[in-house]
Amino acid sequence: MGTFLTKHRKTLAITLMMLPGAIWLLILRYLPMGGLIIAFQDYRPFPQNPTFFNNMANSRFVGLDNFRFIFATDRAWTMIRNTLAYNAVFIVLTTVFAVALAICLSEIKHKFLAKTYQTLMFFPFFISWVVASYFVFAFLDPTFGVLSHVREWYLDPAGWPVILTSAHLWKNLGFNCIIYLAAITGIDQGLYEAASIDGASKWRQVWSITIPSIRPMIIMLFIMAVGRIFNADFGLFWNIPQNMGPLQNVTEVFDTYVFRVMQAPIAGATGMATAAGLFQNVIGLICILGANYIVRKVDHENAMF
Repeated sequence: MGTFLTKHRKTLAITLMMLPGAIWLLILRYLPMGGLIIAFQDYRPFPQNPTFFNNMANSRFVGLDNFRFIFATDRAWTMIRNTLAYNAVFIVLTTVFAVALAICLSEIKHKFLAKTYQTLMFFPFFISWVVASYFVFAFLDPTFGVLSHVREWYLDPAGWPVILTSAHLWKNLGFNCIIYLAAITGIDQGLYEAASIDGASKWRQVWSITIPSIRPMIIMLFIMAVGRIFNADFGLFWNIPQNMGPLQNVTEVFDTYVFRVMQAPIAGATGMATAAGLFQNVIGLICILGANYIVRKVDHENAMF
């Protein structure tokens, strides 16, 4: 036993460090997957013994009936279109702007200024969408808004794609920027010194050294973002438009659509909500596999798997 511990001491130490995270992942991510059966049931509580497992064991199996409500109304296409379109724009713009800002921040040599800019950019990520919605309202309210020349956007559906995209970038850009900045910090500075000696300008160094060096990080985050392309940010699309009915054609996404349906006192709501979540995750898995397949064909070394 002593020889075994001596031989595998390093492995055991790493395993013990990993153990809390593995337990958390097992309890909160894998064990709840057993509840996915509710997506195929008419899940109802039984007064005699209203425990979760008893309800799940005795609820009637209904097959794919719970999935029908996703496509049951004429707003289904609008919801799907908005979800995919917004997320596609978010992925592209967030990647481009986050990489650009990370490169700019990496060029700031004054530590105090660099840390200040990073903090100011990262801070909105921690602000609730409820609070952010009041900021947007204060600026764009058609009666008392600060920005008088864009007040008409608040009531005009055509302006809301710009508003929602701007709000998304304002809140999430800093988080993604910090990730890319960390990747840039890990680049060997000797490469830049050699390029500078050869007469390469800053732009040439960015295109020839920085971008290729952080390309694996860009690809990994891109694939992960594509996996969430059917998962809309509920807080953004529900709180920022203030739930105004006339704007639903441009603000309705999958998550808000499901929430509106679930607000009605309908039977089988639990099974329908579970079906909606399962549908989103299946689409996400397909998107991840598809994106990774394309990346593997183009750049095999940087594919996730």
